[in-house]
Amino acid sequence: MPVVRPGRHQPTRQSDRIAPHAAVRRRLGGALALVSLAALVPMLGATPAHAAVAGGKPIRILVGAPAGGTTDTLARTVAQEMSQTLGQPVVVENRPGAGGNIAADLVAKSAADGTTLLMSFTSHTINATLYKKLPFDPIQDFTPITLVATVPSVLVATPKLPANNIPELIRLAKAQPGKLNFGIGSVGSSVHLAGDMFKMMTGTYIVNIPYKGTTPAITDLLAGQVDLMFASSLNVAQHVKAGKLKVLGVTSPNPLPQFPGAQPIGNTVKGFESSAWFGLFGPANLPPEVTQALFQAARRGIDEPAVRKRLETDGAEPSGMPPAEFASFVKQDVRRWATVVKYSGAQPE
Repeated sequence: MPVVRPGRHQPTRQSDRIAPHAAVRRRLGGALALVSLAALVPMLGATPAHAAVAGGKPIRILVGAPAGGTTDTLARTVAQEMSQTLGQPVVVENRPGAGGNIAADLVAKSAADGTTLLMSFTSHTINATLYKKLPFDPIQDFTPITLVATVPSVLVATPKLPANNIPELIRLAKAQPGKLNFGIGSVGSSVHLAGDMFKMMTGTYIVNIPYKGTTPAITDLLAGQVDLMFASSLNVAQHVKAGKLKVLGVTSPNPLPQFPGAQPIGNTVKGFESSAWFGLFGPANLPPEVTQALFQAARRGIDEPAVRKRLETDGAEPSGMPPAEFASFVKQDVRRWATVVKYSGAQPE
């Protein structure tokens, strides 16, 4: 647009001198307003995540296992990160007993406001079939929030066992049915049922020797009192490294770097896979915005580099699965374990 300058027939007026400055101020004011709005948007976006969870009230994560175990450790790790993200207290309470059912029942009957959560584990889906009657429905009475992590198991044996891999073990077990035995750390646990799944899928007969806990079972395995045991990779890594136990196979679909040379059992027994999982739940009917706020806070904690490194060092695989996907996972896991529980004939202790 051509610029018109005041001339002899266009006298300069006061308004002509002021107008450009006013226009600049208007433009500048508009720009500042846009900048202010841009700065405000993240704050507006962050507000619902804080306000959605009961206005900042303390959040409890109940754990159906004693302090110091894998479930407890994961719960405390996630709680710390969630507290920082949400800006409100997140504490862990241990309510062990009945295979995790005591803690689960308390959460199932709690208010659906996001202040009472459950850090559960594989028993959540196993118990759906293992127990003839539960005070809650493992699917209908909970809102799945996220799968936190999975921990694969390994099949370990005494060094004197005349089998060094899965094909050799299957041949040995079929040649001597009933002679070999499995140490069972906890009846109805994922590692117990991994053994029964192995027998079911291979057509072998291996005797179960139940123990009151993982520690005494491993102690007898180290002493040669039992032959084999499915165990969490976290519980036996040090003994394998020391040469006191040998790994015949891993339950994950891929080899585990901490057990070089050990192949997935599924390479021989097609379809075999078993890992312990740990997940975060709320009571049923948790509002979608609360579920999302909790999920985002938990996932942010799981994705922290230091947290991921710590989990992976311990043999766990971090997840952060979204709520809808985790809900489908839980339903499928109930069906998957139902077949194995019925085959095993296991009864809760």
